[in-house]
Amino acid sequence: MEALDRRGRPLRDLRISVTDRCNLRCTYCMPREHFGPEHAFLPKEDILRFEDIADVVEACIDLGLQKIRITGGEPLLRRDLDVLVAMLRNVHPSADLALTTNGVILERHAERLLKAGLDRVTVSMDALSPTVYSAMGDVEHGPEATLAGIAKALDIGLRVKVNCVVRAGVNEGELLPLLEHFGPLGVPVRFIEFMDVGATNQWALDEVVTSREVRQIIASSFGEVTPLEATAYGEVARRWQTPQGWEFGTIDSISAPFCGNCTRA
Repeated sequence: MEALDRRGRPLRDLRISVTDRCNLRCTYCMPREHFGPEHAFLPKEDILRFEDIADVVEACIDLGLQKIRITGGEPLLRRDLDVLVAMLRNVHPSADLALTTNGVILERHAERLLKAGLDRVTVSMDALSPTVYSAMGDVEHGPEATLAGIAKALDIGLRVKVNCVVRAGVNEGELLPLLEHFGPLGVPVRFIEFMDVGATNQWALDEVVTSREVRQIIASSFGEVTPLEATAYGEVARRWQTPQGWEFGTIDSISAPFCGNCTRA
């Protein structure tokens, strides 16, 4: 029986953070000035054990849980993550089991995760340009490892989506290259409005490229885009298709907040 909250929303999606650590320092998420060498991450004893996570998932099944997403930080930094995936698959065999990752070390883990029962991955990737990728992630390397991880995931049969946070003056010039690269591969790219996550990322409204502006940029180059039907109630991204048949999404986190029909915990 599906349970509803006081606003009539079902609980269908459970997001599980398995670590607060990350191997990037994206300026919109974990800027280095706040998450530098002196930052105190959670001690091991304060992080949920795999058995505890499995218990939480099992408790949510009767509430109507359908999707489980493993997140971080960067979840692939958690040792033996494939063991957790196998445990969750055993607890909830019919669940849609997904992972959000920056993809930097995905290539070496993808096959084990698939064999353990993972269905799909969402890869955070804000640029194809090495210079812009480096600037967004505040790292000294380019996107090569992330691209290799995506290629590996596709090759072995994992479904893949790409998430791109769009920040005015930094990476809005990457929208078209990303779509042109991933569209023919059948990988939807979801463009996310730069959003405020508290006092750490120096958010400013004039750095937001709205979803409407994203669609205009894409349409000006590839032709008028067509809206697609949502695949489920509470879907975060609005789905679109170019005349070439390439699917992309827009997430209106600032211009049209979507909390009213949220199905996540």
